[in-house]
Amino acid sequence: MLILDRQNKVLTFVKKNRVATVAELAEHFKVHEATIRRDLSLLEKEGKLRRTHGGVMIEDEVHSEPPFQERESAQYDAKKRMGEHSGDFINDGDNIILDSGTTTVHIVEAVLKKKNITVITNDINIAAKLRSSPQTKVIVTGGNLFPESYMLNGLITDQALSELYVHTAFIGTPAFHHQLGLSHFDDYLVSAKRSMIQSAKKVIVVADHTKIGKVSLYKVAEVKEIDTLITTCQLDDEQKKYLTDLNIDVHMV
Repeated sequence: MLILDRQNKVLTFVKKNRVATVAELAEHFKVHEATIRRDLSLLEKEGKLRRTHGGVMIEDEVHSEPPFQERESAQYDAKKRMGEHSGDFINDGDNIILDSGTTTVHIVEAVLKKKNITVITNDINIAAKLRSSPQTKVIVTGGNLFPESYMLNGLITDQALSELYVHTAFIGTPAFHHQLGLSHFDDYLVSAKRSMIQSAKKVIVVADHTKIGKVSLYKVAEVKEIDTLITTCQLDDEQKKYLTDLNIDVHMV
């Protein structure tokens, strides 16, 4: 196989799998690992992929998010559909966690249709929307306030979450990759999300299709820690197959 031809095939392989190890590529293409390393170095210099320790990856990296007001209006109808569908996973009498976010806030409408629900949240917006429901007990974690989004985070938030055990946690994320799991660009927000996941019997990620297949700098959770994904109907078939093959229950609305 010609060098250029092999490099193109390597690039195609990595694009399909998103990540690959040197050993995996060497075995697949029946060449020495040193040959693969040279191919990867050249492809990286051309800006076609990024080397990692022992391998390579191609992914859409998330470095930041738009301002809260902009995120609040983006994909609004889709977020409402995801929030409504989330109600299928809430039973009367459940204890649930609602992560702070512009998607999870739409789960409130589903909660209001249930009886005797206890909601733990680090989002003052969510707590405020639930304040008029006599059948809903609301526990706010406390913590440092983010004035723009009314999110609470920090040491106090983590301590409150570490003392809880709930039926279901609904988690928002800017990035969910089928091999690399949940990740976030802001290290300050990672700890609370990890605590939410560890506190729950069932973990449901609520994120539109634009967040799927993405990665960010700080790891939040392994794929195996996620039970269900509620996302939008635009999720492509390849991404859905990746996740369902890993026993993630994928719901597209």
